[in-house]
Amino acid sequence: MAFASATEASIATKAVSASSMATSCIPITERLGSNLLASLTLNTDFAETDADSRRTNLTRFPLFFPEKRSFFLEAKDIFEFGPNLGEEVVPFFSRRIGLLEGQVVPLRAGLKLNGRAGQSNFGALVSRTGSVSGLTDGQLMGTARFRQNVLGESSVGAIATWGDPRGRGGARTIGADAIYHTSRFRGDENLTIGAWAARVDRDSLTGNREAYGLLVDYPNDLWDVVASWKHIGSGFDPSLGFVPRRGIERYRLGVSFRPRPHRWGIRQMFFGQSFSLVTGTEGRWESYQISLAPINFELESGDRFEANISPQGEHLVEPFEVADGVIIAPGSYHFSRYRLETEFAARRRISGQLTWRFGGFYSGTLHQLEAEAAWKPSPQVSLELDAEHDIGRLPEGNFSSSVIRAQALLNFSTDLTLSSLIQYDTDSRSWGSNTRLRWSFSPLGDVFVVYNHNIRDLGDRLGFESNQLLVKAQYTLRY
Repeated sequence: MAFASATEASIATKAVSASSMATSCIPITERLGSNLLASLTLNTDFAETDADSRRTNLTRFPLFFPEKRSFFLEAKDIFEFGPNLGEEVVPFFSRRIGLLEGQVVPLRAGLKLNGRAGQSNFGALVSRTGSVSGLTDGQLMGTARFRQNVLGESSVGAIATWGDPRGRGGARTIGADAIYHTSRFRGDENLTIGAWAARVDRDSLTGNREAYGLLVDYPNDLWDVVASWKHIGSGFDPSLGFVPRRGIERYRLGVSFRPRPHRWGIRQMFFGQSFSLVTGTEGRWESYQISLAPINFELESGDRFEANISPQGEHLVEPFEVADGVIIAPGSYHFSRYRLETEFAARRRISGQLTWRFGGFYSGTLHQLEAEAAWKPSPQVSLELDAEHDIGRLPEGNFSSSVIRAQALLNFSTDLTLSSLIQYDTDSRSWGSNTRLRWSFSPLGDVFVVYNHNIRDLGDRLGFESNQLLVKAQYTLRY
């Protein structure tokens, strides 16, 4: 069973039995003009960053984890590329810097420049990482992005990246995108048409190194229609990017009719259907999925309930180990999945969501039960609990897995907050906690106290695994 917080490098530093004072971080921010900002960071740690959520991965492809580190989050939108590419093609994925194979790589220096001049938006990032014995030497990496606003609501742009976290030579990516958007289509409706293309290079890289695609999106309140096509070459592997699936053509069509009856207590109905097809570059199908949602209602209260069906298929050309010792043989598989879901409005003191996914799964069946609950007894206190339990029954073998997350947030005042995240999964059989105290002693300064603690289920008892205490202070100088 693959838990994705282990397959993708985690934001949280791997805990060791030690204590440390994080005082070596030197962030400097300088405004060079009314619309130009430069940020420099030296010997940076990210002790105050929230830990990643553990997630079960029952697919053949890596999951996407969002960036959480503040240095990379600032002006993040400038580096976004393409028309609604989501997580399928990300030419620049900042988590490639400072995180590699589940280990934290020290960030010795980082310089970021972003701004706007007239209708032009631009950003650049250069970083220098340190070495990790047996993993990588110090590397120089960076990216540059330019986007020009045209025709009022549209844009054209380009992106480039260079460097490789592993030190592989000749690594670079270049790309261009054009997005036409108008909010005045047929008077007052939205319409987006976009195109993009990118190419990668790296020493010893083989296969087709190009990716490109088209998008037509009509996102409006009554009708929401989207159609897209993507080509991702077998050799399109950007060193500083994220591309979970290569060597494919992906086609997607989605249509949703969303009336607002304003009766029967219903605020809006969503009658949606979508079709997705993935083929190899030679044209043979690899995956398909049809999603039909005959019931998806949002009530005037803010509550929501949904029922849908999703016929799908997978063609495996090599064995797929979906769980430890459960190996699905190559071949074509066709099955249908179902989902029942209800959500309680976030405005309630107690809110949450219940989801049951069930039905076929390759040669057998899979049940997935998910529960999310949030309790906000006061503006100062927030408690959240998430849990997922998966049960697979296949001729090749049975499996089950669980993930539990509990998070508490206490706002003692506007200047003092305490948050704690506790997680457990049955794959690692370990409990992990990440607790953070933040004290803003002035509008320009903060102190963070972070404590990580891990214990492992040894069957007959719980055993200590690791812990870590970090203290970090930061202060902004203005002149």
